Amino acid sequence: MADRRAFLAGLLATGLAPKQGWADAGSPAYLSAGRKPDGTYALFGLGADAGIVFELPLPGRGHAAAAHPTRPEAVAFARRPGRFAIVLDCALGREKAHLAAPEGRHFYGHGAFSADGRLLFTTENDFEAGQGIVGVWAADEGYRRIAEFSSGGVGPHDIKLMPGGGALVIANGGIETHPETGRSKLNLPTMRSNLSYIGLDGRGIAQLQLDDGHRKNSIRHLAVAQDGTVAFAMQWQGDLASDLPLLGLHRISQPDAALMPEAGGRRLNGYLGSIAISDDGQAIAVTSPRGNLLQEYRRGLLAREARIADVCGVAMAQTGFMATSGTGRIALPNGGAVTHAIAWDNHLIRI
Repeated sequence: MADRRAFLAGLLATGLAPKQGWADAGSPAYLSAGRKPDGTYALFGLGADAGIVFELPLPGRGHAAAAHPTRPEAVAFARRPGRFAIVLDCALGREKAHLAAPEGRHFYGHGAFSADGRLLFTTENDFEAGQGIVGVWAADEGYRRIAEFSSGGVGPHDIKLMPGGGALVIANGGIETHPETGRSKLNLPTMRSNLSYIGLDGRGIAQLQLDDGHRKNSIRHLAVAQDGTVAFAMQWQGDLASDLPLLGLHRISQPDAALMPEAGGRRLNGYLGSIAISDDGQAIAVTSPRGNLLQEYRRGLLAREARIADVCGVAMAQTGFMATSGTGRIALPNGGAVTHAIAWDNHLIRI
């Protein structure tokens, strides 16, 4: 891989390199951040077989990444309240750009590209105002920041592009934080999360807010099917004796969400860490690193559970789901597993 990168770099220097695609980075199927045995951090490209295709160093602990839809570029985000967001050329193995959050902001660990790859959208915290912001960056202009707009709530975490490419869906977790207090939650008595559907121009389209009984369910992570079904994973901020569902489904045209009672808070220790959905919307997987549990749903019914220590990252595979854990284990959809000496971080991003 190093020789290939040197060859590609030479072609780029002479202007003779063809347009690059993900095949030039070894055809990874997934991205994941992780901690190596020596304590350093990296972004890894993983193949469909869970083998490591490449690794690129990160300055600190990562959270999630955004994969460019055509070029072998990935934006690696720091874990909240970290401030780094690094654009990595995964074919040449080098940093391409560094995104700096504006003064008074920090990133929330997630981002999404427009369908054509020209724009990158990042979730951010305006921590003095206690409001969520979406930053807009021109990917074809060296990732220059060109605009920003309200996320529609407080504590925006995950962000996804809706099918058709004309809108974003944002998980506003409802929790106010400030870098001076680390990861402390400052507004639990009054918090309220929502799903906000927003056009690429910042125009609000629709919003889902749960009823008062679910007010302390923080919507954190999202997965979107091709038919527009949005699956959302929540983290309960109240008494763990509660068994309120932590998994919901929503369509932009519907006034209410469908909550899945099998994803009860007690069984999952009040916490879902990641979520994935099949393209047709018929299969969903969620993980609970605090409950050490992977759940798979088929056609709205719980189909399978697997006990996996510290499981968190999950993504669709060709058949079923692949899941990563902090122990280094990667659970394969056929029931097998691969283990690397890497403490995988929260998310497994499908390219």
